[in-house]
Amino acid sequence: MRRIIVPLLFGLIGCAILIGLGVWQLQRMGWKEAMLDEIQSSIEAAPVPLPAAVDPSMKYLPVTVSGTTTGEEIDVLSGTKEQGGGYQIVSGFVTDDGRRILVDRGFVPQEDRHAQRPPVHLNITGNLHWPAEKGSSTPDPNLSENIWFARDVPAMAAQLETDPILVVASFVEGDAQGVEPIPVAIEGIPNNHLSYAVQWFMIAAVWAGMTVALIWRIRQRTY
Repeated sequence: MRRIIVPLLFGLIGCAILIGLGVWQLQRMGWKEAMLDEIQSSIEAAPVPLPAAVDPSMKYLPVTVSGTTTGEEIDVLSGTKEQGGGYQIVSGFVTDDGRRILVDRGFVPQEDRHAQRPPVHLNITGNLHWPAEKGSSTPDPNLSENIWFARDVPAMAAQLETDPILVVASFVEGDAQGVEPIPVAIEGIPNNHLSYAVQWFMIAAVWAGMTVALIWRIRQRTY
């Protein structure tokens, strides 16, 4: 009996830790789902005029802006399931009251990237956004070709000489010039906590099985 106490305790403690990690991930999943519901509610709220002072704490705030594109744009490598590869068009935009901001007008397929999009007056409904797309492995933009690999609001604002404010269009009134809006959505926000929990529970089951097998072998040697 003494020979199995240590592996039994080791197995029980290990299983308890692994199961605890699985339960923690389930709790994290509940927290993440509540956060996503809150974000969705923010995205779908009634739009307001662009506030006089804007900062990243207003992420996802629905706004309306009226103004004119500058004719200058940034092409961000992108793609959709329906149309395949293409670009998201981020334009410089001067509001009717003179503010220079960025507007993510939406998607164009590869073949329409170089289509003419001269200045045009638009009324836009969308959401303030500060996408966290640029990582350590993201290439720097190819400025000579105007190809960007992530939406980086401060860098894009510096390039187009605007304020670091990005409105992602969900509805455009006026000549959209072939650009299809891609509204802000929660689908791109990862929520992998359930799969993490299942992994921890599976490891706990394997740990328990290995513990039982070890104790069985010890008992077999005893007889």
